[in-house]
Amino acid sequence: MTESGSQPVYKRVLLKLSGEALMGNAEYGIQPEVISRFAQEITELNAQGVQLGIVIGGGNIFRGAGLAASGMDRVSADHMGMLATVLNALALQDALERNGTFCRVMSAIRIHEVCEDYLRRRAIRHLEKGRVVIFAAGTGNPFFTTDSAASLRAVEIGAELMLKATQVDGVYDADPRKNPDAVRYDTLSYDEVINNRLGVMDTTAVVMCQEQKMPLRVFDVHKYGNLTDILYGKNVGTLVK
Repeated sequence: MTESGSQPVYKRVLLKLSGEALMGNAEYGIQPEVISRFAQEITELNAQGVQLGIVIGGGNIFRGAGLAASGMDRVSADHMGMLATVLNALALQDALERNGTFCRVMSAIRIHEVCEDYLRRRAIRHLEKGRVVIFAAGTGNPFFTTDSAASLRAVEIGAELMLKATQVDGVYDADPRKNPDAVRYDTLSYDEVINNRLGVMDTTAVVMCQEQKMPLRVFDVHKYGNLTDILYGKNVGTLVK
């Protein structure tokens, strides 16, 4: 963790959080203690002046690509996946607000009764006022993943760093959960990620980061303090640049 009196080295970041991370040890849905833990660390960083935008996935409820693979129309499946991200966004918003943190959910599809429409200038204004902004419904378009949405929003809001929260502590040359000899990378180039098919994010998302010179750090979401350590400049996980 950080030393008392030190300051974050990043002012504005975009955090990509998978829906699966909210499940904890369950097979489906949201574990309250897990989302509360995420909210606590986000609250602490918000209180220290870090402007946090969050893109959240929906794989703990519905995954559009998986539904499509089982025979459902891909557009319908992706729309269901977008709605799943809205459910997760509202749950995280509730957890943050219970901590006293001001938060706005902004959706790429119109659901006026439960959240705001995504407007870039309004999102930036929320961040400047110290509110956490959760971007829901991906890009609002089928065939695009929430990874692509995260890259897009990171660029649009002028984030200094994009963070990809995963189930392992960085990027490996093989799945460390299946191969005990897998080697973790400290740093990678975007070309290495794409050419070696390392599966950090989908190719569209990686290419956007590369073209816009958006640095990306991949880290273990389940270790409390990792997010804070990264924003205070510590070398956690894998940096792609």
